[in-house]
Amino acid sequence: MLGAFGVGAPSVDTVLAAPRVRPGELLSGEVRVKGGDFDADIEYIALGLVTRMESEHGEGEQTGLVEFFRTQVSGPFRLRSGEDKVVPFQLPVPWEAPVTEVMGQRLHGMVMGVRTELAIAAAVDKGDMDPVEIAPLVSQQAVLDAFVRLGFHFKSADIEHGHLYGVSQQLPFYQEIEFYPPPAYAGQINEVELTFVASPVGLDVIVEADKRSGGYSSGGDAFGRWQTSHDEAPHRDWAAEINGWLAALSQHGHGGFHSGGHDPYGGHGGGPYGGHHDPYAHQGGHYGGHHGGHHGGHSSGPGWGGVAAAGAAGVVGGFVAAEIVDEIFEDDEGEDE
Repeated sequence: MLGAFGVGAPSVDTVLAAPRVRPGELLSGEVRVKGGDFDADIEYIALGLVTRMESEHGEGEQTGLVEFFRTQVSGPFRLRSGEDKVVPFQLPVPWEAPVTEVMGQRLHGMVMGVRTELAIAAAVDKGDMDPVEIAPLVSQQAVLDAFVRLGFHFKSADIEHGHLYGVSQQLPFYQEIEFYPPPAYAGQINEVELTFVASPVGLDVIVEADKRSGGYSSGGDAFGRWQTSHDEAPHRDWAAEINGWLAALSQHGHGGFHSGGHDPYGGHGGGPYGGHHDPYAHQGGHYGGHHGGHHGGHSSGPGWGGVAAAGAAGVVGGFVAAEIVDEIFEDDEGEDE
């Protein structure tokens, strides 16, 4: 009975070999379990990747932790009183995992970690969350470098619940990296938001420009989308492409959808403004977000889900359905530290 309340119960500590990884890599470490004052029947040990996500509920918006990947690293075993047990693990990081740093600096507003779950006699202890830093892929870094060269300044980043229209997306959310515009566009654009959707075969780059009314023919949002392979991305002149897109907006006041470059999924945008779809456009789906209904239908496609499915507990295609849990961040600064 005392053990059920945590008195004299086993303790668990997760140690990461390297807390900094890139999307698609393996997060390695070991779970160290120490027996308490009594013998205990451990049902399982599971690890989950968690991040902070925003989700609309009714008229308001909630922010909380969401577990987006989960795997079981140990089945049942008996832990003797005072016994030490070490369970090594390798946890695959999803290709679409949000990045937490840019140019070596931590993105304000981003929280990412691995949480250990220890189940003893039907009682589940979620334990502490160990912070994880996710660095950009080389292909993503090439785009981020272009924003820096163009004079953009990082503002913040967040995770939005929803799916992007027409993008092969596996996770039930996407990251928005927000920038202040450079001086050349300061009077025309309020901010620019950058979203990456990566897969083993390539990268979707989605840019949203929040236009000021006056400098353009009208205010509102404009969207651009590029598709590239990971090998091609570092060799493209992203600064020229992004600057050219922004310049075209200022000349034509176009609020459409730009698509350009090689499409690793077998299609092409068909010109500088090849489509009319806002990638955040609502397509009758059940996902909501702060854009006022931008988030839309699910699109399936190549992903890494099948690779991770083996050995994952409660996983469909390698991923658990995102579900906001009890924890609500009360102190952002404390969590960041």
